[in-house]
Amino acid sequence: MLKRLFTSSTRIKLLTLFLLHPDEEYFIRELTRKLSEQINSVRRELDNMKKIGILKSKFKNRKKFYIVDKNFVIFQELRSIILKTLADHEAIAKKLSKCGDIDYMVLSGIFVNKNSTVDLLIVGNNINRDKLESTLNSEVATKRPVRYSILTKDDFIYRLECKDRFLTDILKDMENIIAINKLTIPALTEA
Repeated sequence: MLKRLFTSSTRIKLLTLFLLHPDEEYFIRELTRKLSEQINSVRRELDNMKKIGILKSKFKNRKKFYIVDKNFVIFQELRSIILKTLADHEAIAKKLSKCGDIDYMVLSGIFVNKNSTVDLLIVGNNINRDKLESTLNSEVATKRPVRYSILTKDDFIYRLECKDRFLTDILKDMENIIAINKLTIPALTEA
């Protein structure tokens, strides 16, 4: 089964699209536009994926729509592989660290595949916002812009001491990823 799963770039693009949007239905021409692939290769890979069992199809308004089968034996594992591949957090953190003197960075929201008030929290000084936005635009493929918040170290410490709800919610969420931590602040371990 695995040998037949990862054989072409078109299939990888299709898997990525379907597994990241498991509730969406797509028809062939829509997929060719979204993925910038030839219709014949998309059609062939959809048929292969349907034979494997990862996709289902149905007709609606005289169009054949495809949707991922969430009951597929290794659906969750495949989805996890795709998410891990797309979210190379260490590489993103390393590239973002070149945008200024960053003492603390938390990846949330789109980086951990959940809804959050902010996707990225950066604590530091001399952060180059233009470079940060340019790096985010080039390194993070999303439908919407990455929501970020930048705090100076002093402001961060002050807000921690005040038990600021925004910071408390971010720091207590165990799904968030602390990508950079150069701070030795007792309040961080208590948060």
